Amino acid sequence: MTQNNISEPTELFTERDLRQLQPRRGSVVQRWQDYIICLLPLLSGFLAILEYIAVPNLAGNESTSAYLCLLLFLLLLLSLTLIIAINHPGLFAVLRYKSPFYTFIFLLLIVWDYLTLKTGTLLLPYFPWVDQILVACIDDRAYLTECALNSLILLFSGYLAGTLSGLLTGVACGYSKRVNYWIAPFMRLLGAIPSTTWIPVVMVLAASLFKGSVFIIALGVWFSVTLATITGITHIEKAYFQAAKTLGATEPQLIFRVAIPFALPAIFQGLTQGMSSACTALMVAEMIGVESGLGWYISWQKSWAQYGKMYAAIILICIIFILVNYALSRLRRYVLRWQDGVIRN
Repeated sequence: MTQNNISEPTELFTERDLRQLQPRRGSVVQRWQDYIICLLPLLSGFLAILEYIAVPNLAGNESTSAYLCLLLFLLLLLSLTLIIAINHPGLFAVLRYKSPFYTFIFLLLIVWDYLTLKTGTLLLPYFPWVDQILVACIDDRAYLTECALNSLILLFSGYLAGTLSGLLTGVACGYSKRVNYWIAPFMRLLGAIPSTTWIPVVMVLAASLFKGSVFIIALGVWFSVTLATITGITHIEKAYFQAAKTLGATEPQLIFRVAIPFALPAIFQGLTQGMSSACTALMVAEMIGVESGLGWYISWQKSWAQYGKMYAAIILICIIFILVNYALSRLRRYVLRWQDGVIRN
């Protein structure tokens, strides 16, 4: 049997397959280490409950059961997840990967509660304890919900407007040198100036504060999407266009069947960057001009020294932005599912 005959079957396996076929030494020990790491969030959660119950509050600091209920809920959720993950290797791997971060969150809550409620090292009203923040969320939930909806409407109005205009501009500039000749100077100018810089001018010229804020958000998204689209289209090999023309493709088909599909990975990078710009512009616009939304709510509560409600709005903003970015990431994976095995997500 020749060397070529020996190597041919191994070419059918990927590097990952060959790695899995290797003998696993210490797999039992590694498995127990994984279990211990997955138990760390539960242990730190119990430690947080113990700190909350056993350590006395500073004189004059009152607490409710809201924080304790939150800790119990998180521990119950983690316990159920761990029980289910034991028989599901994929879920167990995810839990194993995220357990150190979950542990850090519980430890951070312990430190925050100790420095505020228990010792008063971080003074009121600037640093409320977790109980006060949770109570503020519950008491002002109706207004927080209304402000969150207003922020989402403003965010997606500007984001969609910026995305559509960015795609049109990017495709035109990337596909046509004549169009790029006229647009490129404005891209260099606007790219060097943050979109929030235009807020004073836009708020004066706009017909309403809402429309002005939409324009500010759309401006940042437009630049990111336009630049990413141009980059994606200009990096397409000319051989693909020539092959499509040989097969009888028309100009619209070259754009929609060749240029845009090949540029999609770069376009989604621009969409992600545009969302970051949109979130930043949203908060600045609401704090300065718009009289609604979570950014405005934060400024309003800060002016009245209601820092518990201010922190509640900040936490809600973080949750919303995390969910929005997660939804965008899932959309990217679905649209670019043909890239599985080609790039690493």
